[in-house]
Amino acid sequence: MDMLSFQHITPPLRLFHGPDALGQLGRELDRVKSTRAVIFCGRSLVREGRLLQKVKSAIGERYAATYSDVRAHSPVPSVQRAVELLKQLRADAAIAIGGGSAIVTARAASILAAENRDLHELCTTQDGKGGLNSPRLMAPKLPQFVIPTTPTTAAVKAGSAVFDPEQGERLALFDPKTRAQAIFLDPEMLLSAPRGLVSSAGLNTFATAMEGLMSRQGNPLSDALLMHSVRLLGRRLPRLDQEDDAGVRGELALAAVLCGQGTDHTGAGITTVLGHAIGARHEMENGIANAIVLPHVLRFNAEASAAGIAKVAAALGLPDADETSSLAAVMQAVQAIFDGLEIPRRLRDVGVPAQALPAIADSGMGDWFLRGNPRPVRDARELHELLEQAW
Repeated sequence: MDMLSFQHITPPLRLFHGPDALGQLGRELDRVKSTRAVIFCGRSLVREGRLLQKVKSAIGERYAATYSDVRAHSPVPSVQRAVELLKQLRADAAIAIGGGSAIVTARAASILAAENRDLHELCTTQDGKGGLNSPRLMAPKLPQFVIPTTPTTAAVKAGSAVFDPEQGERLALFDPKTRAQAIFLDPEMLLSAPRGLVSSAGLNTFATAMEGLMSRQGNPLSDALLMHSVRLLGRRLPRLDQEDDAGVRGELALAAVLCGQGTDHTGAGITTVLGHAIGARHEMENGIANAIVLPHVLRFNAEASAAGIAKVAAALGLPDADETSSLAAVMQAVQAIFDGLEIPRRLRDVGVPAQALPAIADSGMGDWFLRGNPRPVRDARELHELLEQAW
């Protein structure tokens, strides 16, 4: 057997997990010599008050301000308002509290504030052959600190996708300097998110990990990360309504960390692409959109992703079988999880009109994640047909 050739470079990760996690925040801020840290969060955390005060107390005299206008899918106007605040305060650290939108908004605002150029000059672009070109963003960036409230892979990523509502498109910013300096998995913070939001974020992570395992890329190290992510999610998501405690939410958050690290080496596929296109345009959480389209994507990719489906089956603890029955077993197990969480099965059930499907398909063709799909997608008609099946 030939020796597999690959590179697996793991960025540094400082992660604090448990009731004393936030007690380390001040020390971590001191490591970067921060004296003007800005919190990024949603308005609900401000209204609740107590948990925001807990973070402020951990920050201490290093606290500068709170930006609480974080919006779902990180729309550009919200990010631009955050840029102005960072500049005004001469901030020297960003602390994101919440899910993916808070984390991405903090990162994207830090990039725009530092680079001081038009957003479109900083974005990743796709060449005629499907390759991705990310401009080198050389300016120093604010250190990022993340306090997740949901199991989001955004916590460990270096990419920040913002949504341009005027053009109806996602714009990707990539800068390794915006990876989190530290992540704090605090039980009170994790328990603060509504169960439905945790479920949706967990579904998004679940679909992302599955697509990572089925990607044309990957290696045994990324497989290990992604398979354990799927294993944890497969165990905990179905029982979230019965065993919803800090321990369970902590495991879901760790599954998201594993998935985020693993997919740095694999990419994603059609489920992620369509989740992006549907979620941002129809005000839907990505996890719900992913869950609706995933069974159809599994069938679409079946022949090209047999080895990956076998890995998913093993992670879910399904019995050994041939390629055909592995697909059937995985689809049955996945659908059982979705049914237990009462996830709608059709796009029409969540308000996506049939006439919107061609535009969703066209948008999907421009998504950089499409190149990671195990079965090449030749044109938008294939995505449209898949969407019609899901509708």
